Amino acid sequence: MIVDDQSFATNMLRQMVKVLGAMEVSVFSNGEEAWTFYKTSPADLVILDWQMSPMSGLKLTQLIRKSPESPNTFVPIIMVTSYREREHVFRARDAGVTEYVIKPVAPKSLFSRIEAVIEKPRRFVRVGEFFGPDRRRHSKEFAGDDRRGKDEATKDTKGVDKDKHQDMGQDEINRTYNPNEDN
Repeated sequence: MIVDDQSFATNMLRQMVKVLGAMEVSVFSNGEEAWTFYKTSPADLVILDWQMSPMSGLKLTQLIRKSPESPNTFVPIIMVTSYREREHVFRARDAGVTEYVIKPVAPKSLFSRIEAVIEKPRRFVRVGEFFGPDRRRHSKEFAGDDRRGKDEATKDTKGVDKDKHQDMGQDEINRTYNPNEDN
């Protein structure tokens, strides 16, 4: 299932997944239409954009992961978006997105993320309000922005994370979602 409000993007993504052998690809222009369909016809893979109206890709992810109406809360979800700021990458991960690809989409990037969800699926965890792919797959201590007890030196005078709006590249995003994978 592909969910994006830009027809150019949906056509391009559809062609990419067909090259990989997808037989049936359902396409929707917003999360609301996709959710209505998904409740009765669950997909094997969801590729979605973040920014859509009336329902965003982030909200759709949360419904798929947490709603009692969701027929498959474990479906792999790949967010394809132009948001590359660290804050957005982490919000998507915390909502239960399995992989994250930045636009413009390079076929190699999308194919590697699809391969990751098929060949190296992560177990799902439920901790408090979070339900989604396990984020704790580091083989060593947490480092960088994702560690607990973050150093106060990385915060501004109002206590806001200085790096929150820093742009991330695709390789850094891949390492965030898949820290033990060679990218």
